[in-house]
Amino acid sequence: MAAYRSLRLEKYFFRNNLNKRSILGTSAVLRGSYSQPKQNEAVDQRRQFSRHTGAKYGGRYTVTAIAGDGIGPELMGHVKHVFNLARTSAMRKRTCIGRDWSVCYRVADVPVDFEDIYLDSAHDADTDLAHAVLAVKRNRVALKGNVETKHLKPGFVSHNLLLRVSLDLFANVIHCRSIPGVSTRHGDVDIVVIRENTEGEYKSLEHENVPGVVESLKVITRESSKRIARYAFEYARQQGRKKVTAVHKANIMKLSDGMFLDTCRQMAAEYPELKFEDMIVDNTCMQLVSRPQQFDVMVMPNLYGNIVSNIGCSLVGGPGLTAGSNIGSDFAIFEMGTRNTGKSIAGENIANPSAMLMAGVELCRYLGLARHADVIEKSIWRTISEDKVHTPDLGGTATTSDVVHSITQKVQNEMRKW
Repeated sequence: MAAYRSLRLEKYFFRNNLNKRSILGTSAVLRGSYSQPKQNEAVDQRRQFSRHTGAKYGGRYTVTAIAGDGIGPELMGHVKHVFNLARTSAMRKRTCIGRDWSVCYRVADVPVDFEDIYLDSAHDADTDLAHAVLAVKRNRVALKGNVETKHLKPGFVSHNLLLRVSLDLFANVIHCRSIPGVSTRHGDVDIVVIRENTEGEYKSLEHENVPGVVESLKVITRESSKRIARYAFEYARQQGRKKVTAVHKANIMKLSDGMFLDTCRQMAAEYPELKFEDMIVDNTCMQLVSRPQQFDVMVMPNLYGNIVSNIGCSLVGGPGLTAGSNIGSDFAIFEMGTRNTGKSIAGENIANPSAMLMAGVELCRYLGLARHADVIEKSIWRTISEDKVHTPDLGGTATTSDVVHSITQKVQNEMRKW
């Protein structure tokens, strides 16, 4: 019987492209009882920018799909449509969605299959969260809509937060850039916001000492500060950026933010080709809305990153355009940059699908599918910039379906050239 169980275990590891050491190591890290072997940190960080394989079977990747609440399910459906919708057979002509096609291909022919996992306001038990975490560990990568957080439920911790912490997705990366054809107050914006994703005020350590007096603990560690600083500088170097700005409030929080700032300054010394500066967070917000062109790569603790990234998204057109990447050493989750549910417009067919589709683009790049990513991204920007198919958030009258249809047509035209 013991031999039989061992054989079944070996088959499980083989089927999921894993090994015993990685499984046990990951579990131990989450328990805090495992210490990673020391390696060269710069080399370790460079691996974050190399191709990630994900869980691949038969030449195709399996990606966890967590639709979430609000507009998440409908936007997730549109991403699947662009990635996977099969058209007509070259051997047998047929009608699909009211149109006659004579060529067999998928819209973007992306070699990705989605595993749907339900984690939302209707599926919010601890077992649902555990199932989602296990699915991302199994597939190593996920595409996600935002899960509603129940603000008025005492003791309830955001499942979005718990996902990121459980998987140690320490870096949140949002690229805010101006898009031709989108009317905004400022042009020529090209900012990358890199946010520490696992600690700070988001540790959710709060308690009420006596009635009416609440303490909320902010946790900053040198190890996590060093890790996110290294990531930011390495990102800037490999992406050909010129400057890194550390955002902080060290003038008031001298120990916590002071340590973060000191760590960033030490890291800057290892990258002499990059200009480094630091800025207090309140001044940063003012500078962003008055002269955002001065910023390049920005790195900051968790809460400031939430605020600054939302300002950055608003500068380039709002929440419907920008994707966000949550990156860890072993796993990654891609989502809309502002992490909003959009419940007020759910089901009305007016949500801008561009941000979720761009999350799909970032997903493709993470998996090494650069050619597919380029085709879809180019089709998104041409729809917005050239055809000006704009949903109401951009001042237009187009529906979600109109935007997706325009993008799909352009993807199909590009795919015919392959």
